[in-house]
Amino acid sequence: MKRTTGQDRSRTRNWRPATRAVRGGTWRSEQGETSEALFLTSGYCYDAAGVAAARFAGEDDGMTYSRLQNPTVQMLEERIALLEGAESCRTQASGMAAMTTALLCQLSAGDHMVSARAAFGSCRWIVDNLLPRFGIETTIVDARDNAAWEAAIQPNTKVFFFETPANPTMDIADLEFICGLAKSHGITSVVDNAFCTPALQRPLEWGADVVAYSATKMMDGQGRVIAGAVAGSAEFINDVLLPFQRNTGPIIAPFNAWVVLKSLETLDLRIRRQSANALKLGEFVQDRVPVILHPWLDSHPQQNLAKKQMDDCGPIFSMVLEGGRAQAHAVLDALELIDISNNIGDSRSLMCHPASTTHHNMGPEGREAAGVYEGMLRINVGLEDPDDLIEDLDRAFASAGL
Repeated sequence: MKRTTGQDRSRTRNWRPATRAVRGGTWRSEQGETSEALFLTSGYCYDAAGVAAARFAGEDDGMTYSRLQNPTVQMLEERIALLEGAESCRTQASGMAAMTTALLCQLSAGDHMVSARAAFGSCRWIVDNLLPRFGIETTIVDARDNAAWEAAIQPNTKVFFFETPANPTMDIADLEFICGLAKSHGITSVVDNAFCTPALQRPLEWGADVVAYSATKMMDGQGRVIAGAVAGSAEFINDVLLPFQRNTGPIIAPFNAWVVLKSLETLDLRIRRQSANALKLGEFVQDRVPVILHPWLDSHPQQNLAKKQMDDCGPIFSMVLEGGRAQAHAVLDALELIDISNNIGDSRSLMCHPASTTHHNMGPEGREAAGVYEGMLRINVGLEDPDDLIEDLDRAFASAGL
């Protein structure tokens, strides 16, 4: 295997985003393939015992075992790092494997973390249930309140953890302030950027230390594979995260890595079209529901901050209906085109009721505190004609009494 001619760091980092998404991280074997090769192998052979010893000692850059290295996986990692503007990246088996790895690799008993109240349900489960088992305390704050982050800092605070926009409330966190505050106190900021991907938002440019992803979402974008990624400095990835990942094993499968690698070639095209569709659909929805949570609409209280940090609105927004769970379910049941599904980032439009799906495990009080209301619906807007989506929602709203 060799890297494509010219694939040195100094050159690839001068490429523009669209070029990085298509060509970044590409290696070629002696066959000269145009599409990246898929290496389905668990292990590797060595020309001599001394070569094996050198690789395990870190004196040779070759492969040792696919729990640690795989050519297809490494191509994906290099491409994500280029898109993110990061020094290094490691991919994981799922988005939640990425979040868990990014946190547990650096937290120990007696440490303290500050986390945003609005987050994906499984992320809140880690914060509320898993970390306390290991003696790690967390203070939950409203991510929109800059003063709350500063007030929550303790002498043993090691990590700030949040996502922006938040799932499913669409809260926007001030990346520049929060990450700057973290740096000034020697705290590591970990940002979940799954809703935007580096195509729309690059938290490292605003001072974040670590960016974590469910690559299942927009990065694959077609509902095919589960994948995750963590990007950051070479020091963090190699010295802090990699020992945890190597020995606990949440590595992505080569096939899944290959699928995401190919999907990144069309990421910018897909997310821009889906953003345009989401804006058009949001403009329709805002006249039919009492509350809409869409970062590109004037009704969103943090619209200016969203437009400062994000290049476009992305495909996801939420709404809150006065009729609670019954009315929300009635809308879902009346849909004919849009699918009922808890996934996001897909090229198909999907809609779900977070209180009874993605955030069910938080319980009624936990959901209420996080702003996940019984009447809330979250929609992922796909690549269909937006007028067809509007007609489908129009019928469903009318059927549910909206």
